[in-house]
Amino acid sequence: MSRWARLGPAFLPFADAATPELPLSRLLRLSLFQVSVGMALVLLVGTLNRVMIVELGVSASLVALMVALPVLYAPLRALVGFRSDHHRSALGWRRVPFIWMGTLIQFGGLAVMPFALLVLSGAGNASQWPAWIGQMGAALAFLAVGAGLHTTQTAGLALATDLAPKASQPRVVGLMYVVLLLGTIVSAFLFGAYLRDFTPGRLVQVIQAAALATMVLNGIALWKQEPRVRGRFAERTQEPSFREAWSTYIEGDGARRRLVAIALGTMAFAMQDVLLEPYGGQVLGMSVGQTTWLTATLALGGLIGFGWASHVLGRGADPARMSALGAWLGIPAFAAVIVAATVSSVVLFAAGVGLIGFAGGIFSHGTLTLTMNRAPSEHVGLALGAWGAVQATSAGVAVALGGILRDAVGAVAMRGGFGAALAHEATGYTFVYAIEIALLLATIAAMTALVGDRRRSVAAAGTMPAPSAASGNAAPGVASAGMTKP
Repeated sequence: MSRWARLGPAFLPFADAATPELPLSRLLRLSLFQVSVGMALVLLVGTLNRVMIVELGVSASLVALMVALPVLYAPLRALVGFRSDHHRSALGWRRVPFIWMGTLIQFGGLAVMPFALLVLSGAGNASQWPAWIGQMGAALAFLAVGAGLHTTQTAGLALATDLAPKASQPRVVGLMYVVLLLGTIVSAFLFGAYLRDFTPGRLVQVIQAAALATMVLNGIALWKQEPRVRGRFAERTQEPSFREAWSTYIEGDGARRRLVAIALGTMAFAMQDVLLEPYGGQVLGMSVGQTTWLTATLALGGLIGFGWASHVLGRGADPARMSALGAWLGIPAFAAVIVAATVSSVVLFAAGVGLIGFAGGIFSHGTLTLTMNRAPSEHVGLALGAWGAVQATSAGVAVALGGILRDAVGAVAMRGGFGAALAHEATGYTFVYAIEIALLLATIAAMTALVGDRRRSVAAAGTMPAPSAASGNAAPGVASAGMTKP
């Protein structure tokens, strides 16, 4: 019977993340907020891109501006996390009010979005309205959806950290982001299938269904999750300001280096997001159907990376070393993508894309676990908000830079500015991939310094890290004991 009982955690992914205090059913229910976030991300950066440009005839520059608007809210994630750390509620909640407010904002943006897009495009009777009304309405809708999903995800991850015991936090992180990826993949397939025969009415139905699903999923996720502790802050006479809390956090336990490393690594993996499919089509002659599978390959690699990293981190591995490993694996992945153009190998290109997803999943899991492990108990929301703010902002900047650099370098190369040998469509893409490799090397250097910070922190606490039988790194209990609170 004991062997049968062990089969569940052995074969069900992330089943070992459950604890008596946080059973698997409750953990899976909490993770539903990540499904609504993934669904919104698919609409913002995927489905609506194609619909607005192709079916609705909106200019590509205006579409790019609309899609970039949610990134403006990303730096405020640190403030959202800080506010949720110190929120006073008559009901005794800290995280729930922020998750629910983010849900309402995201619902409002999705409810307005389809009609604003129709006015923006001038489709049907919408052409009677001035163009600026559609532009303003679409801008507000995109900004509201972005603000809602950033607020929901920041407070939701902080709530998961509050509920999970320290030893199971790496596996809980892995589960949360696997659910995010699964929600993204499933939503992409559903939206694509329903909008195959596009009509303005179907666009309204799809986006409004997403708005309703956001309310339902997040409501189920929140039900009886956060314990109510009335008078939580009754003993405090004065709360620290955000400026004071941020100064304390950023100066403690290598936080500044950690955020720099996260920014470098995120830019390294995100710069290629809008280039992989065009690269496959223009350079390797892949069909639309073949390039569509690249996104699935990238996501599958990310799922495998998250799963493996969660397993290893749960056995006591150092998350800083895990993040550095993800950066190391990213170097041969991007090299394979570059070489694929030279040898005209679609198989090598697909393998490189899968390895990019695998390496990116390991890096993301490692950095988030590192942030959670080294976050002071009174600043968990602030730490997770800072991680999300840096990651989202860096990703947005990297995507924009990737497209700009590819176009600029490619144009110079095609005019013969780099010589006849480089007058090829692959030159612009190769330049961007080379920059990503350089950023990965910088990330490795920054992560290596973080490993040194951890050793010095443990030594200062008067303890030596005990070797883990699984990974040779510090065991979970020792790692938490070696942390210093700012």
